Amino acid sequence: MVSRKQRIPFCDLSKLDDEGRQMAERATVDGQVLNIFKVLLNHPRLVRNWGRFGNYILQGSTLSAREREIAILRIGWLNQAQYEWEQHVLVGKRAGLNDAEIEQIKKGPQAGWNRHDAALVQAADDLFENSVVSDDTWKTLSETYNTQQIMDLVFSIGQYNLVSWALNSFGVPLDDFLPGAQKH
Repeated sequence: MVSRKQRIPFCDLSKLDDEGRQMAERATVDGQVLNIFKVLLNHPRLVRNWGRFGNYILQGSTLSAREREIAILRIGWLNQAQYEWEQHVLVGKRAGLNDAEIEQIKKGPQAGWNRHDAALVQAADDLFENSVVSDDTWKTLSETYNTQQIMDLVFSIGQYNLVSWALNSFGVPLDDFLPGAQKH
């Protein structure tokens, strides 16, 4: 992963209006506002609107948490988005991914996955490389996914591609509790 310099400072949480403070309070781990939100709350209106979609992807989509996290981790890895990767390794483990599978995500679709999981990883690769899910990947996904699940997969990968771009461009530093934070 590439280390990036913080370009957007943390916002002054004490200067947020009531709605901004409520958003910050919902984005905490162990009482600390996550660094991504300390940066993004420089633009509360953006966070409020983006958050609706992000919450759908994380909590309302038709994908299982495990499958969603495979896709999110793969696009985060492809984008070399350290913050995204470190956060979603933790989320992925809570969703049932083990250390070996997390290592497989780094290696790609040919790393010993079953057919369906390989297609999830390949979908992220396809979108990253060509901005379209290939016919072969689509066909494989269609064996187990309905139309809504395929749509949710594409939107999940797209959402976390966007998040990776933002994190990388803004230089959001790792939260102290993340494993990679101790290396810096």
